[in-house]
Amino acid sequence: MRHVIDYPLLVFVLTFISMWLSAWIGSSFLRRKFQLDEHLIADFNFILPASLTLLGLIVGFSFSMAMGRFDQRKNYEEAEANAIGTEYLRADVLPAEDAMKVRELLKAYLDQRILFYSSNDEQEVRQVNARAGRLQADLWKAIVQATTLRATPITALAVSGMNDVLNSQGYTQSAWWYRIPDAAWELMIAIAIMCNLLLGYGARGGPRGSRLLLILPILISIAFVLIADIDAPRHGLIRVKAQNLISLAESLRSQ
Repeated sequence: MRHVIDYPLLVFVLTFISMWLSAWIGSSFLRRKFQLDEHLIADFNFILPASLTLLGLIVGFSFSMAMGRFDQRKNYEEAEANAIGTEYLRADVLPAEDAMKVRELLKAYLDQRILFYSSNDEQEVRQVNARAGRLQADLWKAIVQATTLRATPITALAVSGMNDVLNSQGYTQSAWWYRIPDAAWELMIAIAIMCNLLLGYGARGGPRGSRLLLILPILISIAFVLIADIDAPRHGLIRVKAQNLISLAESLRSQ
């Protein structure tokens, strides 16, 4: 399920086909086998709107969940840029040689964090994370060596800032991992299929009724592809860009 959701265009195609087939099955088979009589019409006219309302609520909740994750990823990107920029300035409290080393490592680390946001290749992302991990170890080692012999409240600011830099990466990674659960997708798809079955079951025959059966599958497919696009961090059109990190990198290069 997760590999399919990572590609919003594929989600649209599969969703539309499955929803349209459900509506067609309801119209072609269920309606012929189980005719709607006068006693069932009143119940059916209650069940169909209730089912569509439930589907709308679940789609709305899923969209809200996806937007929350998207906003969280944006906020953590900004927090990363702030943490790196602050630590770059706090390096002034270190001896000149140590400050230069820390700043060079921070610049290299910043480049890797930008690549993390811009890459959509999983193998490249793993390589970026590996390089970033090595740079984190070098940064911590450099800051500890610079402050061990000169432990003062002033140099403690550099240690605290480096801790924020390392923690911010962990928060970002967590936000990119936690997405809409597969169970929520499965439930939403199952309810959508049932709604299309009911819609096809209650639809009138003829060419006009057949064309109307396309409307709900198209609408559901658009809603699903929008949710999948927002929920997929590395694929689709709606992605978090490392704007703050890029701006910080350009600012450091100009210095």
